[in-house]
Amino acid sequence: MVVRMRHTRAHTANRRSHHAIKATLMTTCENCGAKNLNHTICKYCGFYKGRNVMNKLAKVEKSQAKAKKTSAK
Repeated sequence: MVVRMRHTRAHTANRRSHHAIKATLMTTCENCGAKNLNHTICKYCGFYKGRNVMNKLAKVEKSQAKAKKTSAK
């Protein structure tokens, strides 16, 4: 197949102008000060918008207890 009407570089660039990669927006956690993505729970402390949504300490304790139980066998 042969291209019948070729587009100029400017026309192609204008069409692709919205293809640029956008920077990710990071915020700081109000509780611990760690950087995280917008609208997500802090992966270090489990807080979101100043509220404790996920108890990270309980998760760590549970995994340590499980590891201790399996190593005792």
